[in-house]
Amino acid sequence: MRKTSLASLSDWIGDIFPERYLYIRSGGETRGYVLSPAKQFIFAIFASAAITWLVVSTGFTLFFAAAQGSAAEAQMKMMKAQSERWIADRQARLDLATQQANANSGSLEDLAQTVEKRHAALATILKDFKGIPGAAAALSPAPVDDSLPPVERIYSVRAEQERMVTRAEVFAKSRAEKLRLAFRLAGLNPQAFAGSGDGTPLAHKDVKTLATMLGVDEDFAERISNAATDLSDMRGLENSSEHIPFGRPTVGTRETSGFGVRFDPFNHAPRFHEGQDFAGAYLTPIYATAPGVVSYVGVRTGYGNVVEIDHGNGFKTRYAHLASYSVHAGQRVALDQRIASMGNTGRSTGTHLHYEVWIAGRPQNPARFLKAGDYVQQN
Repeated sequence: MRKTSLASLSDWIGDIFPERYLYIRSGGETRGYVLSPAKQFIFAIFASAAITWLVVSTGFTLFFAAAQGSAAEAQMKMMKAQSERWIADRQARLDLATQQANANSGSLEDLAQTVEKRHAALATILKDFKGIPGAAAALSPAPVDDSLPPVERIYSVRAEQERMVTRAEVFAKSRAEKLRLAFRLAGLNPQAFAGSGDGTPLAHKDVKTLATMLGVDEDFAERISNAATDLSDMRGLENSSEHIPFGRPTVGTRETSGFGVRFDPFNHAPRFHEGQDFAGAYLTPIYATAPGVVSYVGVRTGYGNVVEIDHGNGFKTRYAHLASYSVHAGQRVALDQRIASMGNTGRSTGTHLHYEVWIAGRPQNPARFLKAGDYVQQN
């Protein structure tokens, strides 16, 4: 059966591809080649495969070219749609601005008045930052582009007003937190001093009442109220810090014996040292570390020549072993005002200043106040 099938296939191939002869003449010689049915059949198979591959690859190439063309066309349509949306959005903003500008009087006058009222409210807040380190640089307004159309320029000013309110709020919060940390460094509770400032009349106000008072919208009034509240807390801590001995009593001197138990330089026995010593040259200037009233000038046993200053709220400072005084009892002194000169009077082994800080009759570690004062002075 199998032999019969093979014979039939061979006969079929022989009918389709009969034996052929190929003669090639070259150089005066003629050569003949026999093309059997089997060879013709194999050649036909390879030719068919090549043609099929060519047709398929050409089809794929045309398909992908068409697909890429469609994708590029779709992308161009998308970009065109985005551009149209952007133009429409910009036009809508301009239309809205124009409508708002013309809502009452048909001009830009009302919109300009709104901006002016917001500016007046903002100025009320910003003036309370005057004199605070770093405030001027942090709260300087950005310039407005004069090339913009009038309506867009006004809205640009409004946007800058919003940014300035935000900067004022952030600045007040960060400055207040810095002061709180300084109080903690000095061993003080910042909550006890936060409410001692003058504050601002805009703080802790009802939003509707504030909006009516300032003539601005409620959203902007709420922003102003938040900034004013933060400013009030910061002002309280700022004012309190100005009356706490955070200053340095000398400049360019060396810190020696600190607060706490030490060996007495005379009898070498353990003894509590109630202050901070600064070694320097004879007659080195001594300065008040906070504003206050001179409560005592004279000689105290062991301290030699002494100046004592009452700073209020239980704070007192003492400056001992002085060579001379520059103030008298009852005199009001300012921060960093010269009050005396360094000497070697009293129970002293060399020229130096003995500096003490007292709160409610108890001696404190002056190093904590010096560290806190250095931190507060950093912008």
